[in-house]
Amino acid sequence: MGVSSNESIQLCMFDLRRGQNEGQELDKILFFFPADLPFSKQLSVIGLSEGLITFTRIFSPEAACEVIEAERHSHVFHEAEPDIWMVMLVEKSNDSEPIWRDDALRKVLKEIHSLFVMFHGSVRAMLEKEPGGGLARRHLYSFIMDYLRDFLSGRKLLLPSFRDCLKERGTVQMLTIGREAAIEVQSLVRVLESSAGNTLCHSLILFQDLLVSTTLSPDDTVNLFTYAVLRLTPHALSSGSSSWSYLRKGSTASNVATEFNMAHPNSMSEGFYGTSDISSGEDNHYHVVRPLQGDKWSKGKDGYLVTDLWGAEIGTWVFATPTVWLQQTGEKMYLCVYQHRSLTLMLMIPVSAVPNGEQGVSEVRQQIIENASLKILKVEEKLSKGWGGENAYHVSGYRYLLVDGDRNVSRASPATKVTTLTKESLLAMNKLRQEVELEKSRAKLDGCNFEKDLEMCIRTKNNAWVISRVTRGKELHMVLEKANETLLYASDAIQKFSDRYCDGAFSVD
Repeated sequence: MGVSSNESIQLCMFDLRRGQNEGQELDKILFFFPADLPFSKQLSVIGLSEGLITFTRIFSPEAACEVIEAERHSHVFHEAEPDIWMVMLVEKSNDSEPIWRDDALRKVLKEIHSLFVMFHGSVRAMLEKEPGGGLARRHLYSFIMDYLRDFLSGRKLLLPSFRDCLKERGTVQMLTIGREAAIEVQSLVRVLESSAGNTLCHSLILFQDLLVSTTLSPDDTVNLFTYAVLRLTPHALSSGSSSWSYLRKGSTASNVATEFNMAHPNSMSEGFYGTSDISSGEDNHYHVVRPLQGDKWSKGKDGYLVTDLWGAEIGTWVFATPTVWLQQTGEKMYLCVYQHRSLTLMLMIPVSAVPNGEQGVSEVRQQIIENASLKILKVEEKLSKGWGGENAYHVSGYRYLLVDGDRNVSRASPATKVTTLTKESLLAMNKLRQEVELEKSRAKLDGCNFEKDLEMCIRTKNNAWVISRVTRGKELHMVLEKANETLLYASDAIQKFSDRYCDGAFSVD
């Protein structure tokens, strides 16, 4: 399969429409990690993946292949765009229990692609613009490698494992606020979006690493929120890295790791994927914007965040305003980010509505400062007073994850509290979530909307209860350590939690 014992993680993207003729097989490869793997092994992995995709379509032509479990490896698939596939190949450990979930790894692939499209547009459009593939490969290589650097611990690449089982990628975490604060936030949003005149703008407001307000679609909200937590919030600016993973909270590293070779790839792969020195963000052929490059955002004296990642306006020393593509409308938007203490405001302005470019954006920024400064101060002060700190959503005795799939929202026990759980409890929770996701996949294949209720419980060897309950698009996953051994106790614990914190959504009538 082109995988040796020291190549425990491989990640690739390829296009099924390319490289179909003999001698042109390399054309289908768009990205491969590690890039210094010989092309013969890269083609072996991609050839096997292509064969598995073709084979599974015989039995399930309408549903894309998601995962194939082999004796030594897991193959996780994601069809990012029609005929453009991403595959992650992960070597299995010797542990009796799986240390990762296929769905968690697939969501890493989805997140990579969603963020890439938000900044660069679709991969297919890039291939059509430059059919040789060089443009797409250089952008994908720099982007994905910058993304993977957030998973580094020393020289190890750490992917989401069982220690992240009470975390849900692809969702936002909301700040709970009172009625008075909500009215102030709504007033601020109106002022922000009116600062661009009659132009229809969008905004996103965060407090700390939590979402306060959005006027974007759910998918666009997730993408902008994810980027904000990765690079823009005060925590991201101060630490130089994102805050999503428990692994960066000092917990023990998982075995899902591989050596992250920072050395230059061999000369052949360097010419194929682009220059090995991607620190400058450009090469002899293309200027490559690298929005995920670390330590490139800073706060200016006027409160706006600035970066040189998008280059400078021609003939000036003025940094170009970042731009993003909205998924729902397909519009290209200027991204303006203002920060006051723990409050981060993101304003998206249609590029087409600002004919005079950077000068027009500068005028909008000035309007925001003049019109909204007092409201920004007031909102930040109100939210700070009501903020309960990083343990605000801790519930004594419970370690939980609450997911609303319809709204792409999740809430979980604080990371510092989750790290107190034993390895046995976390492995059991990880296994239980895998079972739940398998049931959901089966229901999807059967044509169901998975409206039926589902509950699974495990009593672990360390005398903990691990429980998952699914109902009407919502999920509750919970670990109860040092709990009574009876199932009735576990059921009562969920009932009390549901009634008090979930408006009875998971209560049994």
